[in-house]
Amino acid sequence: MKGTTLVVNCGSSSLKLAVFDHQYNRLINGLAERLGTPSAYAVITGNKDTIDISGDSTHRGALATLIKRFRKRNVLGLPPVAIGHRVVHGGEKFTDAAMITPAVIEAIEACASLAPLHNPANLTGIHATGELFPNVPQIAVFDTAFHQSLPEYAYLYALPYEYYQQWGVRRYGFHGTSHSFMLAETARLLNKKLENTSLISAHLGNGCSITAIANGKSVDTSMGLTPLEGLVMGTRSGDIDPGLFDFLAGKGISAEDLHHDLNHKSGLLGLSQQTNDMRTLVASADDGHRLSQVAIDVFCFKLARYIGAMSSSLSTLDALVFTGGIGENSARIRARTVEHLSLLGLVIDSDSNLNHGRLREHHIEHTNSRFPILVIPTNEELVIANAALESVRNAIAPPQSITTETS
Repeated sequence: MKGTTLVVNCGSSSLKLAVFDHQYNRLINGLAERLGTPSAYAVITGNKDTIDISGDSTHRGALATLIKRFRKRNVLGLPPVAIGHRVVHGGEKFTDAAMITPAVIEAIEACASLAPLHNPANLTGIHATGELFPNVPQIAVFDTAFHQSLPEYAYLYALPYEYYQQWGVRRYGFHGTSHSFMLAETARLLNKKLENTSLISAHLGNGCSITAIANGKSVDTSMGLTPLEGLVMGTRSGDIDPGLFDFLAGKGISAEDLHHDLNHKSGLLGLSQQTNDMRTLVASADDGHRLSQVAIDVFCFKLARYIGAMSSSLSTLDALVFTGGIGENSARIRARTVEHLSLLGLVIDSDSNLNHGRLREHHIEHTNSRFPILVIPTNEELVIANAALESVRNAIAPPQSITTETS
């Protein structure tokens, strides 16, 4: 099926677009940020000039403006053959991509309480795109779908079982598109079949998660019921003692305020009291700012601890893989993290690490390392484009279906 596929990643105040041709070549990217504010702007990759969207800084307005620019550059079909949307939380209903129908939208809405910062924004993008392209198939690609292979002992919390039965309280995991891309790329680089590939995949950006993949299936992951659990992140705390809520309630901090602080004022930002940007933190630490160094040390230690924990879910390991903005670009974070893992026999080659594996086909491990260590740039948009186009090509998802057989 020839034609273009549009990929939409809609955040609460941002919008990312990408266009792929039928052979999955990326043709163009677009980004709009600060939507709904007077300082809203949009840019197209390779164009240093910002696009004026002050006339309509809504998600729909930004989408319409960027699509008009795409068409002027002749990189978007009239219309595209498929539109793929990143949707963060799909609960237990979706194990694969799903053709968007009223029933699917209802299911996404039902999961909004589990991802209040994400699912409502994802739905905004779906509705806005549907208005602009009413007859184009839209496909939801879920961050949680890849992790639906977790065994029961890995996804259940040690809580009253009725919490799971009645309200779906369990570990779901996120960044599934990125971790699945790491699986495919690692298998390709190591010349292995997907079903024979086992790895630990560390996606490190403003949001961070780590996943153990055994023989091509996710078997353990750090994020849980929501994207708040797990590793230290840019502004999110990661793991905390649940008793913190009662303790701080006694100090006059409400559950609502604490929830906000755990999501928006914690992590690297909270520890450093400076920034959530790792590049700035590293520079600040080099300038002698103690709390910036503390934030880096905590980040790396917690990451290493989770890598060690993930190894308990595997019987063999083909590679430890770093990805995401920090994982791909911060040699210091990779080196500091692996220093904690000498017991596992992991050793980094300094020169290969400094050039981010570009001279050794993504490898950064020392010859003495027990396991390969790879740096692989993620490509979540490609995964979404592939899932969307394949759904249309093969008509995998029957209308109105939202069962676990949906794809």
